[in-house]
Amino acid sequence: MTDELSRAYDAVVIGGGAAGLSGALTLARARRTVAVIDAGAPRNAPAAAVHALFALDGTSPAELLERGRAEVRRYGGHVVSGEVGAVARSEPEPGAGAGSGPGCTVALADGRSVRARRLLVASGLTDELPDVPGLRERWGRDVLHCPYCHGWEVRDQAIGVLATGPMALHQAQLFRQLSKDVVLFSHTGPVPEGEEADQLAARGIRVVTGEVAALETVDDRLAGVRLRDGRVVGREALAVASRMVARAGFLAELGLKTQEHPAGVGEYVPSGPGGRTEVPGVWVAGNVTDPIAQVGAAAAAGTGAAVQINADLIDEETRRAVAAHPFSPRAEARVSAAVTGDSRHGL
Repeated sequence: MTDELSRAYDAVVIGGGAAGLSGALTLARARRTVAVIDAGAPRNAPAAAVHALFALDGTSPAELLERGRAEVRRYGGHVVSGEVGAVARSEPEPGAGAGSGPGCTVALADGRSVRARRLLVASGLTDELPDVPGLRERWGRDVLHCPYCHGWEVRDQAIGVLATGPMALHQAQLFRQLSKDVVLFSHTGPVPEGEEADQLAARGIRVVTGEVAALETVDDRLAGVRLRDGRVVGREALAVASRMVARAGFLAELGLKTQEHPAGVGEYVPSGPGGRTEVPGVWVAGNVTDPIAQVGAAAAAGTGAAVQINADLIDEETRRAVAAHPFSPRAEARVSAAVTGDSRHGL
């Protein structure tokens, strides 16, 4: 990513993942000047492949992103390596004319800055994992979270589900679709009771009580889950629902802050239809606003936000054009009628 940053763009995209690159591609094809600022830390980097993505199933995350960058550049977009430190509101540049809306100044951590008429934030999220020794090292391999992204690869294996939040029981039921051997580790959470316990038992999902101490590996593969009391439960894969936190601290100066997600899965940036935020000129797309979105959904959201951004720019440009040409043919006819009356017809 060696593109040089220009002084200003129609749109700046923060984040070079599926949502950001898809949005940038759409804007570039609409002949908008666009720059993608990418910190180079995609959420799915530990995974071997992207799955459940039409026509691209099995593609490595690195290859997918490289293809996306090349496509954005093909249409004149810039893709720049850098970390955004802060975003501030900026007034229209001198000479922009009436009807111009305020833009943003994006400041990078290395001291560079760039102006954007519109901003698309697609910075993704961070997965906060339980503090269990050995778990992070296997994240994206045989420790996973999404049955749709990676479930097929662990089908018919001995699967464990580590209870870390309100979605644990649902997660156990999802993985039961993929294997008859599913164990729910209650860990530090409550032991299922009543109807929840009945549902798990009805589907043959065993509940193991007690706090998990560490993961056991053999030949660089998950072999089991060790509990505090010394028991080891053999498992070949472990599902963990991370706490997902949007990467959005740089938006604080704009007044945009993360909120707790209604489903209790972490923090996100709220948005309206198409990713429009409460701050004029700023859109969000992908995991920063939809934590559970897969790659395909994130890409679609990026495209949708880009379409709205382009329409918003067109509205602004139309207002500016009207303001710059107050005497349109229709306006001139009205003025002529008011000044000359019937004599305008030569009578």
